Amino acid sequence: MSKDAIYATPQEYIVDFAFDERVASVFPDMIRRSVPGYGDIIALLGLFAEQYAQPGSTLYDLGCSLGAATLSLRRRIKADGCCIIAVDNAEAMVERCREHIAADLSPTPVEVNCADIREVVIQNASVVVLNFTLQFLPPHERLALLQKIHRGLLPGGVLVLSEKIRFADEQSQRFQESMHLTFKRANGYSAMEVSQKRQALENVLTPDTIEQHRERLSEAGFCQIEPWFQVFNFASIAAFK
Repeated sequence: MSKDAIYATPQEYIVDFAFDERVASVFPDMIRRSVPGYGDIIALLGLFAEQYAQPGSTLYDLGCSLGAATLSLRRRIKADGCCIIAVDNAEAMVERCREHIAADLSPTPVEVNCADIREVVIQNASVVVLNFTLQFLPPHERLALLQKIHRGLLPGGVLVLSEKIRFADEQSQRFQESMHLTFKRANGYSAMEVSQKRQALENVLTPDTIEQHRERLSEAGFCQIEPWFQVFNFASIAAFK
C-alpha cells in the first residue's frame, strides 16, 4: 500500500481536491487514515447485499472509487441472477477498480463505468450504495439524484448513504471536529498535511447534518430512514423504499 504524502510538503498554491492519478495511487492509505470507521462500513455493506439483494436485480455502487464497496457487495450476495453496476467519473479510479474486480473470483457479474452518477439510469435496483459520494455534489443537485435512485429501486429496496456530517450545535461540531483531527494525527498526519488538505477540500466537499439528510431522503420518497453507523463526524444511513 503506497503511503499518502500528497500534502506532506508545503504547497504555495492549494488547488481543489480531485480524484486524479496522485490520489488514486495512495487512496487506500488516505481513506484508512482519514475516515474513522471506513473499514467497518465497507465490511458491513456486504450484509446489506446478503439481506436485501433481490433475485434478478441490479446493485449499484455510485462513486465506486477503487471498488472496495463493490467487492464487499459482490462477495455476500446470496440471491440468484444479480449483477452490479459500479460507476465513477474519475478515470484513474475506474482503471484501478477494473483491475481489482478482475482479480476477484466472486461469480456475480460487475460492470464498471466511467460516468457521471447524475447521468446514470437506475432501474431494477435492490441495493444502491452512495459511499462518501453525495457530499461532493453541489447541495442543490442532491435531491434530484436521490429522487432518481428512489424511482429506480424495487419495493423493499435500500439505499445505503455514507457521508461526512456536520452538526448544527456548535459545541457538538467542535467536539466532533476535534476528535476527527485527533484521529488523523494519531494516524501520522502532520498539522501541515491536515491544514493543506482541508483547504483543498473546502470548495469541493460540503457536508450536511443528519437532520438535513433525513429531510432530503424523506422528500425523495423514502419511507423508512435508519441511521445505522457513526464514528465522530462520519455516518451511514439506510433508506428504504
